[in-house]
Amino acid sequence: MNIKPSLLTLVISAVVGMSAPAFSATKEDVARATNASNTLTQLIEKALDNDASRKQFYAQSQAMRETGVASTTLMDPKLKVGVGGFPIDSFQFDKDPMTNISVGLMQQFERGDTLLLQGKKANQQADGVQFQVEARERDVANTITQLWLELGYQQEAERILQENQRLLRELTRFIQTNYSMGQNEAQDLLNAQLQVSKLDDKLNANAQVQRRIVSQLSEWLGAEWLANSQALNASNELNWQALSNTLDQTESTEHFSLLLQHPMVKMANTAITVQQTQVEIAEQAYAPQFGVEVMYGYRQANGMNGQPASDLVSAYLTLDIPLFTDNRQDRNLAAAQYQVGASKSQKDLLLAQMNAKVNALLVDKSKLEQRLSRYENTLLGQANARTKAVERGYQNNTAQFSDVIAAANDELTLSLEQQRLVTDLNLVNSNLAALLGGFNYNTNTPDIALPAHSRASTGLTTTKQ
Repeated sequence: MNIKPSLLTLVISAVVGMSAPAFSATKEDVARATNASNTLTQLIEKALDNDASRKQFYAQSQAMRETGVASTTLMDPKLKVGVGGFPIDSFQFDKDPMTNISVGLMQQFERGDTLLLQGKKANQQADGVQFQVEARERDVANTITQLWLELGYQQEAERILQENQRLLRELTRFIQTNYSMGQNEAQDLLNAQLQVSKLDDKLNANAQVQRRIVSQLSEWLGAEWLANSQALNASNELNWQALSNTLDQTESTEHFSLLLQHPMVKMANTAITVQQTQVEIAEQAYAPQFGVEVMYGYRQANGMNGQPASDLVSAYLTLDIPLFTDNRQDRNLAAAQYQVGASKSQKDLLLAQMNAKVNALLVDKSKLEQRLSRYENTLLGQANARTKAVERGYQNNTAQFSDVIAAANDELTLSLEQQRLVTDLNLVNSNLAALLGGFNYNTNTPDIALPAHSRASTGLTTTKQ
């Protein structure tokens, strides 16, 4: 019986002993996750500063506020200039005392409080778009975080693959030496070389995925950042303490109190108030509409008494009386009231959908934690024990070298699967943070071109959670 060299035992044990970090977080894990979060926060803040969609929504909200100011202003007065009582037989201004040159002003007033309500409605709509800015911020933060976690997973997988490849290369050189001495078979050497080549291909695929993720980040960080970017040390595990504190405040299946703070729900609330204001505007249609007209008539002719005719002043009050309201005012009011009901139903639907998403994510979170615990406490230990048993069998000529490689590959696969579960758990937490609030970042007011009359500094800073 050939006795396999003891160095083979050490190399194989090192290969199969490579496992992912323990699921139970140590102090070092927490510190690493916190440092990664700090770097990630910087990327999120940079992405938000560069996000064109966020700037678009902010500009739209400002445009609505400006429109609101304009809508509260009375219509411009109308100037009326003309000639009255002009004689066509003489075509002279001083022959007939009825002839006058008139100059007048006309001013129309809106019904009731329509102007104030229109300004109120415009500001409410601007508030809704402002909430859309906040919703966009959460979406960007969630997207950047997910890309960061995926990049962290790929880097962790690269670390595991590189270490296994290094040890397999040592094993290959050792087997090649023994093969030249007649102590190993050719198929063992070929099998080991094949495993090294397979790991080469996996590492190339891993590098491709990493580069693609970094390229995706350039959508927010810019092409210049991509060209000059240095290697990112990402992580597939982050510190979610803020999210955990938030989840402690909610009940098992109803999360409406937390969801009410979501910008999308605030937008739905704003839509309801906008429609309620529209009802008030529709009610103003029952009020009369007033108009004022003042005219001054200049006369050049003499009166019947031979004296210069007096100039004329005329004043008029116009009144638009809504008498036939069945097919106009009544219908518009009913339509506005229906829109209020539709907006409320839309909010209820949104809350139900978001609450269901939270519950689904919490199920995923719970099951992923259970699976990770099983990997840590059972699967990885069993795989390691099995590989050692196969390795001992190979030493005693009761197992083939291919069995040892297969066992090592199984443990490598389990290690990668564990890291995949860690990543998936953090992705779930990221989605929960986007719904319930768990991101910490600072944002500046978007820098947009302002009109000359309102150009001012906009360097305000706000903190989002």
